[in-house]
Amino acid sequence: MNALLALLVLPLRAPMLLVLLVVSGYLGLHWADVAPQLLEQASTPLQQQLAGPWFWPLQSLQALAVVVFCAMPDVLLRELSELMAASKALTLVVTLLIVITGGLYLLHLAVLSEVLVLASAVLLARLDLIRLRIMPAPWLASLGLCAWVLLGIGVGHQLQHQLGGYLA
Repeated sequence: MNALLALLVLPLRAPMLLVLLVVSGYLGLHWADVAPQLLEQASTPLQQQLAGPWFWPLQSLQALAVVVFCAMPDVLLRELSELMAASKALTLVVTLLIVITGGLYLLHLAVLSEVLVLASAVLLARLDLIRLRIMPAPWLASLGLCAWVLLGIGVGHQLQHQLGGYLA
């Protein structure tokens, strides 16, 4: 009973968790507003397919990737450096993958800004949890923050549909 109460009071003790929920809710609001516009502007079949049923899974996957990277950067960067130390070919492949991905995000600055805002909110939430001396295992922290962000995105999406687009 005490553990459940402590979990329910955690957003009040760590206010950056509430900020993270608001940021992810805003992303859900924004994506619910942008998705129909992208579908109307799509000119090729591939664009129509990506803007249609694949829009939400791809956006959610992007958000989850940001949360996982920000929730356990030490583990991921250690594994990445060990992978790159294994061979020069893997170093080249990983470097090219990072540069190409970064370049694609720079081509679409609106997407880059969304990713940076979400990453900042996740890192602030982690710092707030560390201030409270709550340091779960990296995979558990990642799982919890992913669930929290998806909850915020879902609430924002539902709020946009309940209000009929008045927030746009």
